[in-house]
Amino acid sequence: MGTLGLLGGLWGLRFLITQASRFSLKILMSDPYLENLTELISATKRTGLQNIMETNLRSEKAQILKRPLGTPRKFIDFDGLMFVSAHLDRQPLPHTIPVHTGVVIGPEALKPLYIETPLMVSGMAYKKALTDRMKYALALGSSRAQTSTNTGEGPFLPKERELADRLIVQYPRMPLHRSLGMLAQADALEIQLGQGASAGSAQAPYPHLVRTELPAVRVAEDLPHVVRFLKEAGQGVPVGAKFSFTHNLEREIDLCLKAGVDYLALEGAQAATVQAPPILEDDFGLPTIIGLSRAVGHLKARGVHNQVTLIVSGGFSSPGQCLKALALGANAIYLGSMALFAASHTQSLKAVPWEPPTDLVVHGGKTSNKYNWRLGGEYLGNYLTSSTEEIKEGVRALGKHALHQVDSSDLVALDEITSEITGVPLAYSLREKVRTAARAGGK
Repeated sequence: MGTLGLLGGLWGLRFLITQASRFSLKILMSDPYLENLTELISATKRTGLQNIMETNLRSEKAQILKRPLGTPRKFIDFDGLMFVSAHLDRQPLPHTIPVHTGVVIGPEALKPLYIETPLMVSGMAYKKALTDRMKYALALGSSRAQTSTNTGEGPFLPKERELADRLIVQYPRMPLHRSLGMLAQADALEIQLGQGASAGSAQAPYPHLVRTELPAVRVAEDLPHVVRFLKEAGQGVPVGAKFSFTHNLEREIDLCLKAGVDYLALEGAQAATVQAPPILEDDFGLPTIIGLSRAVGHLKARGVHNQVTLIVSGGFSSPGQCLKALALGANAIYLGSMALFAASHTQSLKAVPWEPPTDLVVHGGKTSNKYNWRLGGEYLGNYLTSSTEEIKEGVRALGKHALHQVDSSDLVALDEITSEITGVPLAYSLREKVRTAARAGGK
């Protein structure tokens, strides 16, 4: 009787689902469009689901919307470039041949910073963005991969310094969380003037009224003094400047060069941040490939491309993209989102399905106390090492022994726009294309 009852219940459930489905679909197939829920398909396709969602969020509260993890816009990127494989003219190298991937940050500084891989962990602030546990994981992971991590503009964590073999201490425009003791512990110092996902938005209300114990960068004329101060406070470690790619890029670079920086950390519009107004994420700055190409060209024109290190960031998600940027003239790559994703790995499952994965790593997250930073450091170290080994494979496939031997001559462009931006030759004959178009027009 129990089995028959169960079968009868299942049949009844199937009958109800069938009837409900037919009833609902009939309404969707027969109601006038103005009364039909399928109008959502048209509205969503026209406006975009994210725009509709963000409109509702703005309608809920009369305040600036803050979106996490950067822009969803798809800008022109490195996908329009391909590497030139070595076959006969130049022989590819077997995987047993070692490839040198070391990079010197600030070669003209008294104490240059040497890293074993061009992949660096970007600046992400404690409290303003991440938990102390995630900062410890980033420090530990960077040490495992023999590269550097960055404090970001938030408070200084002594344990982060303890775990990181190479620590870049960021120096905000308004150095409210910095002291001479902190600066003396740095392996490099980085003046934070802006970033790709939030442009150059002010870091403190009424900055001209804020008193700081250490020198601040309130106007451009302050920069040379701050650079000199940091070189002395850091006892000769490299001093750099970080800001976003803009159309005034060359002028901004010249101001930094005049101030005497040892390196530039420049960020494209595809960069991410813990949260920023969508207008700053979507509509300010320049795509990374455009800014990188212009920056490299300008540093070469000024004759300093071998003296001033260029670190780029913004939208890098694969070793191939990183190697293309390095071939175009970057010396190193800052990784932010990918470092977070790698350090989270399967631990992100501790937050879902009731909270987003970011809840595990952001300061104040409901599940952040569940994060195991030692395990996260292991994951990040694996990711950075794996990515570096993949870059080495790419260098071997080009028939070269060292990363610094890879340049733009190893690339071809798949489209005219990418070719025009980067100066890399097209993979096809533009002249033949014009002739074909002319013949078609003549017919």
